[in-house]
Amino acid sequence: MKRVRPGGLRACLPEFAVLVTLVAAPVVLPHAGFSTDLLTRVLNWGLIGLGFDILFGLTGLLSFGQAAFYGAGGFVTAYLLVSGTLGSVWLALAAGTLAAGVFGLMVGWLAVRRIGIYFTMITLAFGQMAYFVENSPLSKYTGGENGLPGVPVPVIGFGQHAIRISAGMPMYVLFAGIFFIGYVLARRIVRSPVGAVLKAIKQNTGRVAMLGHNVPAYKLAAFVIAALYAGLAGGLLGSFQSYMPPDAFSLETSGQLVVQTIVGGAGTLIGPAVGAAVWLWLRDNLQLIPGLATLWKLVLGIAFIVLVIGLRRGICGEIFHWWNERRDLAALRAAEARTAAIEATGDGVAVEPEHQAVDVTLPLAAPATGNSDIALEARSLARHYGGLKAVDGVSFKVRRGSIHAVIGPNGAGKSTLFKMLLDEVSPSSGEVLLFGDRVTGAGVSRAAQLGIAKSNQLNQLFLNLPVRSNLRIAALARRRGPLRLDLLRPADSLPEVEQQVDAILKLLDLAERADTAVHILAYGEKRRLEIGMALATSPNVLLLDEPLAGMSPHERVATCAFIRDIARTRTIVIVEHDLDAIFGLAERITVLYEGRLLADGSPDEIRRNQAVQDAYLGGLHAHEPA
Repeated sequence: MKRVRPGGLRACLPEFAVLVTLVAAPVVLPHAGFSTDLLTRVLNWGLIGLGFDILFGLTGLLSFGQAAFYGAGGFVTAYLLVSGTLGSVWLALAAGTLAAGVFGLMVGWLAVRRIGIYFTMITLAFGQMAYFVENSPLSKYTGGENGLPGVPVPVIGFGQHAIRISAGMPMYVLFAGIFFIGYVLARRIVRSPVGAVLKAIKQNTGRVAMLGHNVPAYKLAAFVIAALYAGLAGGLLGSFQSYMPPDAFSLETSGQLVVQTIVGGAGTLIGPAVGAAVWLWLRDNLQLIPGLATLWKLVLGIAFIVLVIGLRRGICGEIFHWWNERRDLAALRAAEARTAAIEATGDGVAVEPEHQAVDVTLPLAAPATGNSDIALEARSLARHYGGLKAVDGVSFKVRRGSIHAVIGPNGAGKSTLFKMLLDEVSPSSGEVLLFGDRVTGAGVSRAAQLGIAKSNQLNQLFLNLPVRSNLRIAALARRRGPLRLDLLRPADSLPEVEQQVDAILKLLDLAERADTAVHILAYGEKRRLEIGMALATSPNVLLLDEPLAGMSPHERVATCAFIRDIARTRTIVIVEHDLDAIFGLAERITVLYEGRLLADGSPDEIRRNQAVQDAYLGGLHAHEPA
């Protein structure tokens, strides 16, 4: 399937719109109460907002410490210039931006190891510490409560032909140019493979790790990018007003940035600048209204509460959402109608999978022992939770190229065992070997890179992304490894990845649904996509956790044929409650009962095993010998 990538003017339309707005703003907006200096301040906030939106809007990490990097970049730049250490504003800006990035690397290395409110609290703590250090131990260099006056303006050119960027329109043009470059760069990052992974992290962090991506490293990359943008904006602030203020480090700066981003629209890039424009305009103009000179903060707070309640996605977010819904309305209705038809008939597979050829492009992960007949081996695996023995000393071997089933009554320990096979859960004792290479202790991302993939009992999909994007996230992990910072190339520009995605789409019979958001799919389609995402990583061993759960009879038959088809090229280990399907699929079956290994053998041997029959009929107890 050959797909045409969008390009030309349409692909560059956001950049073109921002450029036109920047050109028109100093001509049009002064009539609405925006001075040139106010517009310049908006762009300064918008610049720090570009990085913050990559961190918060794209990756979902809320930081209250951006003022620390804003101030670090600003004060390093200002000190180098005021002290005479550097004579070039541009070199000082580069040094200040780099210093903020290094500071962000140190803070981020600690912060990204925590999630949710704990991440936010760590960034808040570092922001407060930076404010204290700026005002006390480093006051000799920062000026303390007085700040650093006398910061020179940038100069373009050399000697007598040099042009000083003075306040007013020249300074606005400089800021507009830097903001536009920053916006174009941010757009490239968002549309890059790194941006695709960051979007997925925001929606389902655990699933991204299971596919083989190094989640902490990608979060750290987003954190450092945000710090670099903040450092550049801080350095420009000092030159803009010939003074670096001490409140650049304050918590209020971080809080104001968060509010501006939410009001303008998180995840839109341009939203923080729009939010800053509204914030600064209201702040300056409310104080001019008689009777509000002392109450302007109260009125400003009420205005923003109304904006947040009335515009849930922010100003730009609501506009973009309305535009996308209107543009894609026909396709959305067609996709929903298709889903309704599938759910009504219970038939989500138009083409029988057994007649399709498995055609995946990306190579399988290289096994550690190429001539080994044993693909996967569990050695005395145990997982204890206090006195509860979820899994207790289970050992078995999975032959290369086979379909191996793990069965047992509810509570037998199957799910815990599967999680230990992928190293999602660390065993209390024992180990897992993949072609002789130890997997236990490597972590789930490393296990995926070694060649183990898992589809989950409960779907773990990126619901707000299209089907194609879900599969692309998986394929990128195999093609690029656990981490690669290819920030400037489009996510869909890797031919091997796109061929892999197209092959899996065809195999799943989802080619016609490739551009449909996953949350619209029928349940059976989501189950197939769950398997397809694991398959897209080109694993040697594919773990299927109850792949038939919740499917209609027709879907079960088709999925069993699908499993047989993909088993031609890889080893499959399957957990499933449908024993008729298991006995028809598996070449060997391992039976668990209350965390112990009850039996292991061929389907005929398991079918005749009296202990297995008793376990499923409820006649075997833990104290009785198997």
